[in-house]
Parts: sequence; C-alpha cells; structure tokens
Amino acid sequence: MNFFRGVMGGQAAGPQPSGAETIQKLCDRVASSTLLEDRRDAVRALKSLSKKYRMEVGTQAMDHLINILQTDRSDSEILGYALDTLYNIICNDEEEEQDENAQKQADDLGAQFTDTFIQDPEHVTLLLTLLEEFDFHVRWPGVKLLTALLKNQGVQLQGIILVSPMGVSRLMDLLADSREVIRNDGLLLLQQLTKSNAAIQKIVAFENAFERLLDIITEEGSSDGGIVVEDCLLLLLNLLKNNSSNQNFFKEGSYIQRMKPWFEVGDDNSGWSAQKVTNLHLMLQLVRVMVSPVNSPGATASCQKSMYQCGLLQQLCTILMATGVPADILTETINTVSEVIRGSQVNQDYFASVNAPSNPPRPAIVVLLMSMVNERQPFVLRCAVLYCFQCFLYKNQKGQGEIVATLLPSTIDANSISAGQLLCGGLFSADSLSNWCAAVALAHALQDNLTQKEQLLRVQLATSLGKPPVSLLQQCTNILSQGDKINRRGSKVQTRVGLLMLLCTWINNCPIAVTHFLHNQENVPFLTAQISENLGEDERLVQGLCALLLGICIYYNDNSLENYTKEKLKQLIEKRIGKENFVEKLGFITKHELYSRAAQKPQPVFPSPEQMLFDHEFTKLVKELEGVITKAVHKSSEEEKKEEEVKKTLEQHDNIVTQYKELIREQDAQIQELKEQVDSMSSQKEQMQTTITQQLSQIQQHKDQYNILKLKLGKDNQSQSNSQGDGSQVNGLQTEELTQLREEVEELRKQHSLLQTQLGDKDAIINTLRSEAAQTAEGTAGSGSDNTELLKELEALRTQVQSQSAEISQLKTERQDLLRRAEAGPSDAVDSSDGSLDAAKMADLESRLAAQTSETERLKEEASSLSKGRSELEQQLASATSTVAILQTEKAKLQTEVQESKKEQDDLLMLLADQDQKIHSLKQRLKDLGETVEDEDDLDARDQTDEDEDEEDEEDED
Repeated sequence: MNFFRGVMGGQAAGPQPSGAETIQKLCDRVASSTLLEDRRDAVRALKSLSKKYRMEVGTQAMDHLINILQTDRSDSEILGYALDTLYNIICNDEEEEQDENAQKQADDLGAQFTDTFIQDPEHVTLLLTLLEEFDFHVRWPGVKLLTALLKNQGVQLQGIILVSPMGVSRLMDLLADSREVIRNDGLLLLQQLTKSNAAIQKIVAFENAFERLLDIITEEGSSDGGIVVEDCLLLLLNLLKNNSSNQNFFKEGSYIQRMKPWFEVGDDNSGWSAQKVTNLHLMLQLVRVMVSPVNSPGATASCQKSMYQCGLLQQLCTILMATGVPADILTETINTVSEVIRGSQVNQDYFASVNAPSNPPRPAIVVLLMSMVNERQPFVLRCAVLYCFQCFLYKNQKGQGEIVATLLPSTIDANSISAGQLLCGGLFSADSLSNWCAAVALAHALQDNLTQKEQLLRVQLATSLGKPPVSLLQQCTNILSQGDKINRRGSKVQTRVGLLMLLCTWINNCPIAVTHFLHNQENVPFLTAQISENLGEDERLVQGLCALLLGICIYYNDNSLENYTKEKLKQLIEKRIGKENFVEKLGFITKHELYSRAAQKPQPVFPSPEQMLFDHEFTKLVKELEGVITKAVHKSSEEEKKEEEVKKTLEQHDNIVTQYKELIREQDAQIQELKEQVDSMSSQKEQMQTTITQQLSQIQQHKDQYNILKLKLGKDNQSQSNSQGDGSQVNGLQTEELTQLREEVEELRKQHSLLQTQLGDKDAIINTLRSEAAQTAEGTAGSGSDNTELLKELEALRTQVQSQSAEISQLKTERQDLLRRAEAGPSDAVDSSDGSLDAAKMADLESRLAAQTSETERLKEEASSLSKGRSELEQQLASATSTVAILQTEKAKLQTEVQESKKEQDDLLMLLADQDQKIHSLKQRLKDLGETVEDEDDLDARDQTDEDEDEEDEEDED
C-alpha cells in the first residue's frame, strides 16, 4: 500500500522514485497481478501519470494496456481506465502555452504511438468491438480514442475499418445513442472517418445517415441550433462533396425538400449569433455542393429542378432581398442562388421576375448590379454579384436579349434605372474594378449570341454636349487609346484588360462587328503600335490581348473593306511586328500566372482586387482561338484559296446530302402516314367482318324459325284436308301464323336497313381510298400492294352481300308459297267478312314484300356501282404504282451519284496525301545526299528579299 500511496500523492519515507521507475513498477504490477483489484488500481495510476509522463507511459505500458482490453472484458471500470490512458498518450491536444516546437513534438509523438497501435489491425478490430458495449465508461473513451487515431493516421485507419466486418455499421450506431455526449462525439468520429474516402462515404450514406443527420438538425433547432448542428452539417458536406453517388441518393431520397425550412428567416434579422451565422453558412454550402458546376450536367439540372419545385430557390431569393442579413451570409446566399439558376432556363426566368421590396419595386438584377458598380461595397460582395449575373446569362439567350434591349434607343426609359444603364455607367466610371466588372458582365450578355452582338452595334452614346453621339464600340476603343496616352506612366491595366476582353468577345465569330471595328481608321494602327513596342512586365498582358484582338480581325474578316482585307492585315503584321513576334506576344496571355487560376472554375474568386484580371469564359475563348489565329497568320494566300475551294466543295456536297436527307425524311413521313391509314382500314375491316358474322348467325336463326313455321303450316294443311268442320280452329291458326309472318317481315326490313348502312360505309371507304390513291401517287410501291389487298377484301364483302340478297329472295319465294297455301286452305271454311279481313291483311303483306323486293333491287344496283368503282380504283392504283417505281429509280440513281462523288473526293484526298508524302521523302533523300533543298517558306522569304533588293537598286539608279 505504501507503493500506491507514493503513486497517488501520499507521503512516503525515503527517496522518491523517478517517473520512469514508477511507471515500470506499475506496468509490472499490471502484468503480474492476479487480483483484478490490483490491476485496476495500477491502470488507474497509469492513467493519472499518462499526461505528465506521456512518453514513458506510451513506450512501456501500451502493450500491457492492450492486453487488458483483450483479457479483462468483463470489468467495465478497468476497460475505461485503459482506454482513457491510451487516449491520453495518443491524443495531440493543443495547449495555448505550448510553443510551435513543443506542439510539433507532441504531434510527432502521437503519430508514433498511433503507428505502434495500428501495426496489428486486430487492435483496431478490438476497439470496434468494445464500442458495442453500452456502458458509458467504455463506449465514450473508445469513441474518443478512435477519433484521435483517425486524426493522426486517417488513411491507414480508414483502410482497416473498411475491411473490418460491420466496422462502419458499428460506428453508425453511435448516432442512435440516447446519451448526447456519445452521439456528439460520434459525429466528430464520423467526420474524421469520412474525409476523402468515397467508399466509406457511400457505406455511411446507405446506412441511413442522411435521415439520422437531418433528424438531429431538426431536433436541435436547425439554423438556430448549437455546435451539434454545425457538426452534422460538416458531416453532410463530407458525404456529399465530390461524391456523385451520394448526391444522387440524397436527391432521390427527397432530402432536398427537407432543406427548405432551414432558410425560413423572419422579418426581424437583427442580432444574429455567431453560431447561427456559421450554421447558415454551412447550409448554403450544402446547397451549393448539390448544384456545383463541377458536377455532371444531368445531376446538376435535376437538383436545380427539385430546388425550384420545392420552393427552396424562392426561399433563397427571400433572404437575398431581406434586410438586416449579415454581409457574409448575404454574399454566400448570392453565390448559392447563382449556382441554383446557372444553366436552368426555368430558374433563370424565375430569378428575372424577382423584385426587391422597394418603392417603386425594382428587379433584383438591377439592385444587385447597383451593388456591383458601387466602389464602396465590399470586394467579395461585388465578386458574388458578378458571378450571379454571369450565371443568370449562362446559356440564357432570352436573358441576354433582355439585357441588351435595355441599351437600345427604342427601349430606354428615362424615369427608371435599367441594367444596361448601370453597366454603361460602370464601364466608363473612374473606378477600375467597376470598369472590369461591367466589361465582363456585358461580355457575358454577348457570349455565343450572334444576334445580340449585332444588336449592340446599334447602341449610341452621348459623350458631351454639342458633340454627335458615338457607338458603344467606338467609345470602348476611344477609352483604350486615350487611356494609353494619358496613363502611360501608371496605366490602369485592369480597365484596359476588361475592355479588351469585351471587344474580343464582341467581335468573335461576328464578321459585321469586325467590319465596324476596322472601319475606324485609328484602331489597327493603335493595335500594331501596342504589340510592336517593348514594354514592361505589366504591359505584356495588354500586348497579348491586343494581338488576340487583331488576330480575330484577321480570322473573321469577310474582306468587305478594301484597305483591311485578310491579306493586307497579315502583310501589315509581317512588316511592322513580325509573325514570330506576333505569335510570341499572343502567347503572353496563357503564360500569365492569373490565367490558370481563372481557368479552374467559373466563380471569380480573387484574394485582392488587383489580381482580378481574367474571366473564366474568356479563358475558354483564348484557348479556342490561339491555335487558329496562329495558323491564320502563317497561312499564305494560295493556301487560303485552296482551303476556301475545298470548303465550298464540301459545302456543296453537304447541301446535296442535306437535300436528299430531307427528301428521305419526307418519304418516311408519307410511308408512316400510309401505314397508319392501312392500320385504320384493317381495324375497320375486322369490325365489318365481325358485323357480317353476327348477321350470318341472325340469318341462320331466321332460317331455323322459318323451317319451323313451314312444318307447322304443313301440319295445318293436313288437318284442314281431313276435317273441314274445324274451320274456326284453322282460321285462328292462320291468324297466328300471319302475325308471325309480319314479325318476320319486320326483322327482314331491319336486316335490309343494316345492309343499307353497311353499303353506305363501304361507299365512304371507297371514296376515301380514291382520295388516298391520288395522294399516294408519290408514295412507295408497298403502299399500293396494301390498297390492292383492301380492294380484294371489299370484293369479298360485295360477294357476301350478293349471297345475302340471294338468300333474301329465296325467303321471299318461300313466303309467297306459304301465303298462297294459307289463302287456298281457309277459302272454303270462312265467311265473307272473315275473308275480306284476311284479304286486307294479305294485301298489306304483299305491299311490304314488294317494298322489300324494290330494296333488294336497289342493293343490287349499288353492288354493280361498287364493282365499277373498284375497277376505276384499280386503274388509279396501277398508275400510282408506276409513278412510285419511277421515283424510286431516280432516288437510287441520285444516291449512287452521291456515293460516287464522295468516293472520288476521298480518292483525290488520298492521292494528294500520297504525293505530299512522296515529295517529303524525296526532299529528305536529297538532304541525306547533301543536296540543298529549300522549303516553300524559304522560297517565299527569298523572293521577298530579291524584290526588296531590286527596289533598292532602282532607287540608287534614280
């Protein structure tokens, strides 16, 4: 006990042992004691010494502590002491009083002990197993120890946990712990675990992490919550950033909709706490992760659509226009709205309709632009507004047209401030940053939009009283030239770079704008003077942009100005600048250190206003044009002519192919229409066949009934011949039979009306076929065969109608026989009054039968007219078939000619390539043999030198 008193601070006689000796004795006690209480006391003593004697405890006791974790699993108290001791020797807690060297030594010591611990992966597996213990004194130290291990050696620990069975699942259970301290430390553990490891991020996400984290955020009060909300948001950022699988899972799980309540802010926005600002900042970053421009376009568009549909975009715009919002939250909100609307037409249209709560209401775009051109606003806020304006115009030709329209004379409203007026004001203000931002914003209004580039040429500016207005293009060039003259000592490079980027974007791929630019006689001399001078390092970028602008004037020149054709501009470059010098100056742009930074991402992020020189979209333009301008400058006039001839030939072939494609499309459309008509006719045929089948069954039923009546009448006649005294009974039977006959006649009349209706339908079908036959004269041969089949089917229908008519006539004949029998039988047995009544009834029957006969004759006449129409239709189909065959033959000939022309062109190109290769090989062989071989460039240079010498000789002779 004296030993433990010395360790625990009690007074002991004799010399005190050193810390290393004490730790050694404690380690021996841990290793050799058989009683659990003794080992527990020794481990508790090591825990108390682990912070002061971190090195000694770590080097001597780590193995013993790990052994305790393996053997004393039944005692939670000793496990807790062992885990706390391991945490103390591995954790690198920063202390304020430590200097940098001491802190670095502590970090190295923690990394060293971490390496020792994870040398055996089973130690990590053992620690994961201990986390399943529900006891607070075991679980909490275990969470802290594993977090410290991940901080020191994250990559190695991630690999071990990833291959450990149920390793990640055990850690996810920490979020469900009812004790907040364990749950909160579990969040910190998962933050370290998910850093830069996509595989673990996916596993954590599919362990229902999104649902649990969003529930915790809601329980803690969303943006008004404390540090726990911040930890949850940091973990969500780890899971979603640069992980397309988790982003898709987050969207498909409808978790975007659960983000909307986070951004519901009240009218009173004063007194935001620092924690609320931090939470809302992270929430905005989480929205940006889902719609980041680096994500795949399809995933970004889907998330943008969901954010608009659930009202999240509307909520963000509310914050954007609210008052009292902190500046950094407002800046991040602008950046977030920018990426939510970027490239989404629906979202961009909604943003254009948002108005600021002012009197009178102003569009949100105008309010934001007012902040951008105001030099008193913070720099990061102005950058955010510029980014928002760029995203609003990205792939939005409608928005571009609306912005340019505010500059045109017909749409300018003197009573209100428009976006165009703000951009012009910023473009010509004294603040260089406003100049640059306005120039870049206006360039985005012209990006990839030829119509707006031409429209902007109409803009006229009033420079001063008494002077005529000048165009916007001329004013930009005037500012460039005047700024060069006035500010040569300390020129505002930022302003000139912005204007040059605007001009390059404006005249790019717009020959009309190039002509307008070259029409000013001062522009080309100014550009050549700028490029040819040897200026300082700061002016090199301006020289490169001037070279780019002049190169665009060459490449997109339509040779409409005689003094500034392509060839004359190239000669001017060769004489005053030199081709090699021109290309070298052009290369200054891409070699600039700020060029690569701007090319990385669309958002303009700069540490200071002075470094704000390049725009992201402009870097793409430079990359696209640098090579083609270099080639255009070096090309000779003959090569250009050849290229133009080849282009014309290819365009002609393309036009021919396009015409054939259109013809084929039209024929395909006609074939499709005919197929649809055939399908409809087939369905009509099936319906008619069904109707005929029903009619045949009804006729068969009538036949059966008629046969039954015949049998009954035969029996009645026999009974009349055997006994004439039963006259009254026969007379009653005759009356009943006549009633049945009337019913039969009525049924036959109905059948005739049905047949008449069917014949009308057939007439309509025949008329339809006649009109279609005239339309399908230009169709295919296949459609003719289908119509022939339909005519055959109509013939079969006519045959069936004729057979039905024959059956009806047979029935008439049989009824007449029956009536005659009925009249002959009762004539001797009835009185005169009964005879007159029966005669009237029979006359009625005869009139009805006569009507039936006339209807049958009319049906026969209609059938004959149908046969005539069929013959006429067959003749029309035959003519249409011959016309289709002729068209098919002509089409095949034309296709054959196109293929032959393409083949001849390919053979010509191959022949030219072979000749070039042979010439090159022969030149190489001559060079190898020691002969002097001059290239075409050398010959051109020599001819130019000879001409110059001849001119000098003539001058000397004069």
